[in-house]
Amino acid sequence: MLSAVGIGVTYGLFARLVFDKRVSREYFEPMSFAFIFGVPVVLGFLTVYIGERENNWNWAERLFLPWVTAWLALFAALALGWEGIICVFLWGPLFMVLSSVGALLALFVREVLGTNKPNAFVLCSVAVLPFLITPIERQFTPPSQMRTVATQIEIASDVATVWRNIERVPAIQPAEHSFALSHLIGFPKPDEARLIGSGVGAIRHATFERGVLFIETITDWQPQQYLAFTIKADADKIPPTTLDQHVTVGGPYFDVLQGDYRIEPLANGRVRLHLGSTHRLSTRFNFYAGWWTDFIMRDTQNYILRIIKGRCETLPR
Repeated sequence: MLSAVGIGVTYGLFARLVFDKRVSREYFEPMSFAFIFGVPVVLGFLTVYIGERENNWNWAERLFLPWVTAWLALFAALALGWEGIICVFLWGPLFMVLSSVGALLALFVREVLGTNKPNAFVLCSVAVLPFLITPIERQFTPPSQMRTVATQIEIASDVATVWRNIERVPAIQPAEHSFALSHLIGFPKPDEARLIGSGVGAIRHATFERGVLFIETITDWQPQQYLAFTIKADADKIPPTTLDQHVTVGGPYFDVLQGDYRIEPLANGRVRLHLGSTHRLSTRFNFYAGWWTDFIMRDTQNYILRIIKGRCETLPR
């Protein structure tokens, strides 16, 4: 059992090394369908196909032991600096499910062959599949998808106060910060937003911790009503250790493009503040990655809205 887990982990690390763009960028890349979806299936397959030789495992062992293999491989890649905590968090659930799929595939193959003894040809065929598929996959450009995320919050304050707190955001103090899951997994916290100029064409420098800077150009300026802007990440000044290379804002896979605030006066003297954004997602598995990018953007926007709400409701009008 343990030897099978060890073989699976070794395979996973070997695959991650080979798929590293710095090692073999012409043929392989980690953000490929074959790696993200194929490798965890192979991990689960190897764990069960090699590990259970006497047909004496129960179904829980068959389905869930591959999870051990998958998580050990992920944590080993994290410890070696090959992956960041964000990627481990995002891909962990998928690796669990797909490793169990690999376990079921191993059981099916053994049933077809009618023997518990591992077949060398079967093992090799399954193990090399991700490596054979990826060069073909790389011949096709990943689809790009524009996704919008809308958030809102109700604030017990007047329109003028809310406007003052969205056109520029003075440095956020430690006491204003709170828990957010996106920060727990490594996404930086907001620091401040400095406004240079006024009206359409003005520039905002929105800074986040660990050196992340977004340059926002105002495209629509309606005082006390609406504020819209384009967003460009200053990727050259973002330290490489701040964000995992696969989720870097402004990178080939993910970018935040636009944002806007809309102030909605309410009949009770309160205000509903809307914050929206548009981001680009360019992966071969947008159907899965999009769920996570939407979550991170929504969590970040709600975090900013809570800070604005706290300031508007505590500062004098």
